[in-house]
Amino acid sequence: QVQLVESGGGLVQAGGSLRLSCAASGRTFSNYYMGWFRQAPGKERDFVAAISRSGETTYYPDSVEGRFTISRDNVKNTVYLQVNNLKPEDTAVYYCAAARWYARATDGYDFWGQGTQVTVSS
Repeated sequence: QVQLVESGGGLVQAGGSLRLSCAASGRTFSNYYMGWFRQAPGKERDFVAAISRSGETTYYPDSVEGRFTISRDNVKNTVYLQVNNLKPEDTAVYYCAAARWYARATDGYDFWGQGTQVTVSS
């Protein structure tokens, strides 16, 4: 089992920034690809970023490319998501997740955190 706990969400004005964190415990953190997803009310959970086990390779959908940056610290067992130039449409619950292999679909991930709310006001 991998336990994941997100933090860093909050209320921010459009154009602002946040840094989300996800602390992992349990199995060896560096064995897992890590991903971030978000889910707005009434919508599906969407992929927003992933990072390889070593942190050398990152993946983003076109919708957030250039505004979101994923990183990880394998000593601190933590993955981060820096979100810049936030827009009202970025409002959602943000989840981190762990997978044995790279994936963009939710069913590719084995472990999930409880989520952290990000609200962007216009």
